[in-house]
Amino acid sequence: MTVTPERLPAARVRTVKAIRTPGGLSVRVDPRAAVAGLLLALLALAAAVVLIGSGDYTMTPGEVLATLLGDGTAMQEFVVQDLRLPRVLVALLVGAGLAVGGAVFQTITRNPLGSPDMLGIGQGSTVGALTVIVLFQGGATAVAGGAVLGGTLTGTAVYLLAWKRGVHGFRLVLTGIGIAAILTACIHYLITKANLVDATRAVLWMTGSLDGRDWSHFWPLLTASAVLLPLILAYGRPLRMLEMGDDAAHALGVRVERVRVVLLTSAVLLVAAATAAAGPIVFVALSAPQLARRLTRSPGPNLGASALMGAALLLIADWAATNTFDERRLPVGVVTGVVGGAYLLWLLVTERRAGRI
Repeated sequence: MTVTPERLPAARVRTVKAIRTPGGLSVRVDPRAAVAGLLLALLALAAAVVLIGSGDYTMTPGEVLATLLGDGTAMQEFVVQDLRLPRVLVALLVGAGLAVGGAVFQTITRNPLGSPDMLGIGQGSTVGALTVIVLFQGGATAVAGGAVLGGTLTGTAVYLLAWKRGVHGFRLVLTGIGIAAILTACIHYLITKANLVDATRAVLWMTGSLDGRDWSHFWPLLTASAVLLPLILAYGRPLRMLEMGDDAAHALGVRVERVRVVLLTSAVLLVAAATAAAGPIVFVALSAPQLARRLTRSPGPNLGASALMGAALLLIADWAATNTFDERRLPVGVVTGVVGGAYLLWLLVTERRAGRI
């Protein structure tokens, strides 16, 4: 039967504009993605201002902005500059780092469940931190170093165990789930081995919290983010090609294994650094990239939108943890765990209905 043009369904066409820079470079711009990114940036900024003004010493958004511009009182300067601003900046970088790391893993595995939470990276960082706490009674700096080392070693182990003439996304996910199960057992063993003081400290760290975060936590995280985030963004185009599969990416001139190694290494280090700064805050890496993709309706990893979504999510979760339970302030990891768990169940139901799992 001949199909006439009238019988063809109307395709939804996305409006994409190309802008030519003064240097002759043509830049592709998706208006919806650009607007979504702007809205997410404004949401993150608004959440940061509200969070800075929240607490026992409340401040209006106008007072917060005036203080940030140097027009506050001595008390306001102390509260904002020394107590609350570093916490908010750490939250911004942690949320952005986890979200970008999650976007990289999900794109490479081509699986919405392929996030660091599911692949054992967070568990590896936790084992590294708990080893320092329980076995060596190390300080905050040593614990952060143990978390970075544990996450890095776990990412390396997952990659090597998943290698077989290359790394297939499905094999990487299965290997990561297995490694995560083993590391979870190690976490339980370390907790049972600890004395009461170390066990309490370990459980508090494992929950994921922004309490007590100051400039000493911010500057190392900023250094890691300043190196790793631009590196990942620079590989945004080949990462998008990898989403189409190794064969298609190779045909388009992408050096598949080299790009995969660089991106996975950068993502593992970024997630490990974020975990070292605030503990294993779960489900941000899983949910933020997916929410960003649904908001922009744009294919590809959506790294910029994912970073902004992760930052906004963590700031809002931290505000909810400190203001919605009367005087009982919860660690932010509790809120992200509850919200992320509900999102995971919804995602599983959606993927099953679509026949993808």
